[in-house]
Amino acid sequence: MRSDEGLYSAPRWRLTRWLAEPGPGVPDGIRAALIAQLHGSLPVFAAGAVNTIAVAAVIAARKQTAPFIVWLVMEIVICLARLLVLASANRRAREHRPTPTDLHLLLAVAWSASVGFGAIASLASGDWVVAMLASLSAAAMVGGICFRNFGAPRLAGTMILFSLGPIIPGAALAGEPLFYIVYLQVPMYLAAMTAAAFRLNRMLVTTMRAERENSHRAHHDALTGLLNRAGFVEALGTRLAARAERPFAVMFFDLDNFKPINDTFGHAAGDAVLKGVAGRVRRALPDGAVLARMGGDEFVALVEDVTTETARETGHRLIREVAISYELGGEIRASVGASVGIAMSPDHGAEVEELLGVADAALYEAKSGGKSRCCLASVETNLATLRRLQQSSPKGSVASAA
Repeated sequence: MRSDEGLYSAPRWRLTRWLAEPGPGVPDGIRAALIAQLHGSLPVFAAGAVNTIAVAAVIAARKQTAPFIVWLVMEIVICLARLLVLASANRRAREHRPTPTDLHLLLAVAWSASVGFGAIASLASGDWVVAMLASLSAAAMVGGICFRNFGAPRLAGTMILFSLGPIIPGAALAGEPLFYIVYLQVPMYLAAMTAAAFRLNRMLVTTMRAERENSHRAHHDALTGLLNRAGFVEALGTRLAARAERPFAVMFFDLDNFKPINDTFGHAAGDAVLKGVAGRVRRALPDGAVLARMGGDEFVALVEDVTTETARETGHRLIREVAISYELGGEIRASVGASVGIAMSPDHGAEVEELLGVADAALYEAKSGGKSRCCLASVETNLATLRRLQQSSPKGSVASAA
């Protein structure tokens, strides 16, 4: 599960899966982001740890009895363990190694239970200064719990219950009638804050869905479902930035005899052919290839781990697949061809503009030599040559691809 910081493991244990469950119908990508969020907000975590340790230390110094010393030790041990697990998870995420997500969630619950233990011990002590300090600390933690964990509202609700719930039996042990008002206050506060965590979770999931849908629309072609120009340029830029040593090919191709289909049968028939071409090209390309529709009847593919010979073979296979006739309804069938231009990386460039330009120039050369041809660009092709080709080419796709 990826985030901006790396890859976090999903919880594996039944209890932790239940705690981290964001709700029904949440896509896997959003679940991944929510798990990553549970490992974030380090300042909020640090503030809560410092607060509870400080409160436990002050009370232990005042009372110097076994329950409060135990509470202080629990706070120090749990907070230190949480910090170490969080640091380990972040490091492992960046290295794409399994992260201790289950332990991270259980320690969060253990910390809230420690806060609740301090509250009940303080109320039972009969020292009202100590009771007030511990209860205020427990109540103050609820805001941080809700803010930091609303990506997993069940976890947030459980932590709030364990930190605030013990105040009710603590009030009973204190024997002070005025404290009985907490029998009303704490359940209402607990219900309100837990409901807030679930409401914030729904708002977050809705926002994340909208962001992903907007991103998908911005990077994908609505007709074919393939990447669009922006999506392919981003994918190619990411591949080049990775600087992997394996060679790859950029294959520019467009359709021959496509315009007569639109003119004769209408744009709906043309759209049906474009969708059919997209499906056939997907099947013709190797697994892992990146395919995009650049606009009109122009397509481009990024094919990994190919030599010049296998790139040519892939281009010819693509031409054969595209050339099979298309059913347009009833007895009507239509046929198109495809011309392919190929650029190889790193031979033909290490920049997005270079590779797209060389492949486009090779496509122009293929179309100049006859329909339905496959042309591999020569190594000597350079940007100056591409600009001259662009001036004479009606397509002019180099500048628009940059």
